[in-house]
Amino acid sequence: MSLSSGEEDLDCPLCMEEIDITDRYFKPCPCGYQICRFCWNHIKENLNGLCPACRRPFSEDSVEFKPVPAEEIARIKAAKKRKERERKEQDQLAKRNLANARVVQKNLVYVLGLPPRLASEDLLKGSEYFGQYGKILRVVVNRRAHGHTPVLAQVPNTGVYITFARKEDAGKAIESVDGSVYDGMIIRATYGTTKYCSYFLKNQACPNPACQFLHEPGEEPDSFARDELRSVLDQYRITSRVCLGLHSSNL
Repeated sequence: MSLSSGEEDLDCPLCMEEIDITDRYFKPCPCGYQICRFCWNHIKENLNGLCPACRRPFSEDSVEFKPVPAEEIARIKAAKKRKERERKEQDQLAKRNLANARVVQKNLVYVLGLPPRLASEDLLKGSEYFGQYGKILRVVVNRRAHGHTPVLAQVPNTGVYITFARKEDAGKAIESVDGSVYDGMIIRATYGTTKYCSYFLKNQACPNPACQFLHEPGEEPDSFARDELRSVLDQYRITSRVCLGLHSSNL
């Protein structure tokens, strides 16, 4: 195994650890098969003492070793530092992009337009309302409109987030509710969005067990920048349809 042009990392083919810079020209067998000193000693002392490539017995007399020139060591170290710096910069850039991203949650339904008297967690979980579509994990009522969800000027500023146990149930709820009319108001339903937890972005454990933000990368097709989100949610919304009223069969 030799160091090819432009290649800075040289790994031992046996233990897969990087070979020390000073051992880059250490070849214990005339066949040229290159391994690290640790594996060489381990084979000699604890195994059969044969070269893994040509099966020739290892011998101290056959070891080829040339010291690495100081300028080459400096070049390799500089290249490694540069690669590490570039990797960190790429990681930081990726984290900044994630901090501005919003991810569509396929099991989260966001509803606008419900009258205040219906904006109750327990009521909306019931079988007369969204509970009829499937198991609900959580209902959150937000009295202010969601800044990233398309809204109609005439709908009340009561937004409701409903988290279903299954994505399919969330889809059924959106299909049934979006575009329906209640008390003369159009109800809008779409997939909700969330962002990444700040602790996740800092590679730290989140101390809040009830945190609602993401702690792992979302699916790439469902991740969008803030300015993309309005048009994306419009595409996600299933074609609106108008119903005569909200009741147990169509809410």
